[in-house]
Amino acid sequence: MSTADTLQHIYWDDDALCLLDQRLLPAQTVFIRCATAEDVAQAIRTMVVRGAPAIGCSAAYGMALVAQRGDATTSAALIEQLAAAKRLLDDSRPTAVNLAWATSRMLETARAHAAEDLAALRRILLEEAHAILAEDLAMCHAIGRHGEALIPMRGHVLTHCNAGGLATAGLGTALAPIRIAHDHGRAIHVFVDETRPFLQGARLTAWELQRAGVPLTLITDNMAGYFMRRGEVDCVIVGADRVVANGDIANKIGTYSLAVLAQAHHIPFYVAAPSSTIDLTLPNGDAIPIEQRDSNEVIMIGGQHIAPSGVSAAHPAFDMTPHELITAIITERGVVYPPYGDNLRKILEL
Repeated sequence: MSTADTLQHIYWDDDALCLLDQRLLPAQTVFIRCATAEDVAQAIRTMVVRGAPAIGCSAAYGMALVAQRGDATTSAALIEQLAAAKRLLDDSRPTAVNLAWATSRMLETARAHAAEDLAALRRILLEEAHAILAEDLAMCHAIGRHGEALIPMRGHVLTHCNAGGLATAGLGTALAPIRIAHDHGRAIHVFVDETRPFLQGARLTAWELQRAGVPLTLITDNMAGYFMRRGEVDCVIVGADRVVANGDIANKIGTYSLAVLAQAHHIPFYVAAPSSTIDLTLPNGDAIPIEQRDSNEVIMIGGQHIAPSGVSAAHPAFDMTPHELITAIITERGVVYPPYGDNLRKILEL
C-alpha cells in the first residue's frame, strides 16, 4: 500500500458527516452518521474521531451541518446559529487548537459572505468544509516530504499515540515521513508505543502501519528507554495538538517522558504538526489547557476493571514537552529549528 492509499475515515454523504468509529478499531470497522453539530461535538468528546487535524476537519463539517440542516430563515440568523455551534464544538475538547481554528475559519467565512442569500451561504460553507479537508490531506503529504530526509537510512523510528491517517484527513503527520520513506524503498522499522490508557498506538497506529506494509514492533510505553539504551532507536517522531510561541508542545500523555529519554540517549526528537496547530497567542506550554478525562478510562480496558474497586485514578489526556527537548518541528511549510520563538513566526510569514 502506498501513500496514494489514504484512509477515508471522514466524509460527507447526503447532508451528513460520516466518521469511522475509532473506538472499535481494530476489531470492527463501523461508521457513524452525524446529522447535527451536537452529534459532531459528541463524536469528538467521546473519541469516535480524535487527532488534532481530524478533529478540526470534523468540526468544520459540524459547522456546515448547521447551515445545511438548521432552521435559520436569513443569513443573519444562520450566522448567529454558527456562533453558538462554534462554542459547543470548541468546548468538546479544549487542548487541540485545530478545532477552534477550523470553527473560526468557518464562522469568518460566513461573516465575510453575510450579504449572500441563504442558499448561497449554505453552499459556500459546505465548500469551505470540503476545502479544509482537502487542504489537510495536502498538508500531510507536504509534512511527509519535508520529514523524510530526517529519518536516518537505518530508519528505526519510535512513535507515540496515533498521528497517522486516522488523526488527519488521511495520511498523517508523524506517520507521513515514515510512509513516504517506506514507499521510497527505505528500510524503515517503527517501534509503536501502545499509548496507555486509550491504546491509540496499539489499536490504531499498529493497524495503519500494518495496512501500509511498514515493519513494526509494538511495545508498552515503559519499554522505550530499554530500546533506546540498546541503540535500537534512531529518532522519535510524534504529533502535536498545540505548538505555542516558544516551541513548547502539547501532545498525548507520555510524550514528555519520551522527550526526556531521547535527550538522555542523544536521540533526535521531532514533532510533526501542521501550521494550523501553531498557536502564537500562548507564550509557553504552561498556558496550554490540559484536558482531564474520565478516570474510568484508566481503571478499565474494554469494559473490564483492571484495578480494585474504589481505586481512584488520574487521567490528564495530554502533557507539555518543553521546546528545549525538541530537535525540530516538521510542518507543511518546512522544517523549523530553534530558536522557535523567531522561526515559528517566520514559517507563518508573520
